Amino acid sequence: MTSSDPAGTPAGWPPLRAELRGLEPYGAPQLDVPVQLNVNENPYGPSAACVADIATAVARAAVTLNRYPDREFTELRAALAGYLSRDTPHGIVPGQVWAANGSNEVMLQLLQAFGGPGRVALSFAPTYSMYPEYARDTMTEWVQGHRESDFALDLDHARDLIKERQPSVVLLPSPNNPTGTALPPEAVTVLCEAAAENEQTGIVVVDEAYGEFRRSGTPSALELLPQHRNLVVSRTMSKAFALAGARLGYLAAAPEICDAIRVVRLPYHLSAVTQAVALAALRHAPELLGKVDELRAERDATVAWLRDQGLSVAESDANFALFGTFADRHAVWQGLLDRGVLIREVGPDGWLRVSIGTTEEMTAFKQALTEVREEGQG
Repeated sequence: MTSSDPAGTPAGWPPLRAELRGLEPYGAPQLDVPVQLNVNENPYGPSAACVADIATAVARAAVTLNRYPDREFTELRAALAGYLSRDTPHGIVPGQVWAANGSNEVMLQLLQAFGGPGRVALSFAPTYSMYPEYARDTMTEWVQGHRESDFALDLDHARDLIKERQPSVVLLPSPNNPTGTALPPEAVTVLCEAAAENEQTGIVVVDEAYGEFRRSGTPSALELLPQHRNLVVSRTMSKAFALAGARLGYLAAAPEICDAIRVVRLPYHLSAVTQAVALAALRHAPELLGKVDELRAERDATVAWLRDQGLSVAESDANFALFGTFADRHAVWQGLLDRGVLIREVGPDGWLRVSIGTTEEMTAFKQALTEVREEGQG
């Protein structure tokens, strides 16, 4: 006889997969505080001109909402290819582009297509905390190597681990989240060549969610696409484009990889409204990206200030900085929150991550951190 609660519901209800029971859903704290620097958002919203263009585009799309959208999002793929072509001398064509509802869905679709039972996904810690969840959700075995003390990749270790575990998917953010570390081109080449030696020729995904914030002289992995048929480079409009609320991520890869993803994507997965918003934003790309230089400068100033305070800071090519170390990082995090500043308690023990905000927001962060440290917290 099955035990049940007082309402008559059987124990173990609902019938969730065993490996998911007791788990909490992913998500950074959503708290209403004056200074929110915890999820790497762009602090500068779209201009009035961009907002007006988006509104007009959505109004046009609304007239056709009784019809399904273009499931191949042809116009958007062409626009994204044009935008990505700026970062590589080789150019990108629409057949090399795929998009979905945020880079999260892009990654999930990659694992649906190339992962699965009996296959391995691999990365190197510390890295983006959602990667193992994509693997879990697609029943792909998750394998995690390690990074060096400065958060760079140990290429010998990486090559050996790929050879040993034969992953079908290697996930590598560049800049890395939460450390901000960028991958040099030679590292991408080593890993693509190692994965290509696998029996099933594993794919290497270089996640450039923060790619537009990279420092001058740091190339995009897009330049390596002609050399490696197993290379995938993903991007998002959430960060540099200040469109976190629009949910549009995309990738560039060999057309055969894009075609494979089409097998697992849900029908009409990009709504007509999403496509309209993304196209309007791309029309305003120079303006939206105009704040990137300001954020880079603010990042570099923040890194320098943190180091002047005697703290360790990871080299960052992103719009955030990982800093530490603290004996009790949670006490520091809480002390900042008590002063109206929300940052992220993430990464290796003792470290904290702060997103780069406006000059005023970073001033508030510095003042709050100074007060917390003067009180001896952490």
